[in-house]
Amino acid sequence: MLRKLARAIAGVTLTVSALATLPALAQKVKLATSMGDIVIELDAARAPRSAANFVQYAKDGHFNGTIFHRVIDNFMIQGGGMLPDMTQKPTRTPIPLESKNGLRNTRGTVAMARTGDPNSATSQFFINLKDNAFLNANESPDPNGYAVFGKVVLGMDVVDKIRTVPTGSKGPHENVPLDPVIIKQATLEP
Repeated sequence: MLRKLARAIAGVTLTVSALATLPALAQKVKLATSMGDIVIELDAARAPRSAANFVQYAKDGHFNGTIFHRVIDNFMIQGGGMLPDMTQKPTRTPIPLESKNGLRNTRGTVAMARTGDPNSATSQFFINLKDNAFLNANESPDPNGYAVFGKVVLGMDVVDKIRTVPTGSKGPHENVPLDPVIIKQATLEP
């Protein structure tokens, strides 16, 4: 009896040890927008800097009150950095590009927005509305591409509602929703 119990305890210890080596559950961030909720699952294993950067901006409340300031139907929706009056919020230092991580710019994936400088991504991100292979590092006109770091796992219907909003120009900015689509709050999900 004692031996059976010892073997059972040893088995449990091995099982607990095995569980300790498993990767943590994927981190999720919920964007509560003026058009509904979007839940994004981050891929910290393949895009650790981009995922950590996004989480930190969410924890800091940076996304709260920002808008989807660039909406191009059949391409992408971009947000995370501008207020409704098109003022850009201050950001932290840019992060290095992680576009060669094996993740592809396909419908529903989330990628870091950047300027022409590959290492210029800060808080702005975009959600791909369709497969955009030309944004992948190995298929991009510049050899850098855009770093995918997550995907929409809930609320793609909301993304599809946003894609159809009327847009126009606001100052030097084009493809701006005429009625702001606001990210009311970004929260970390269990």
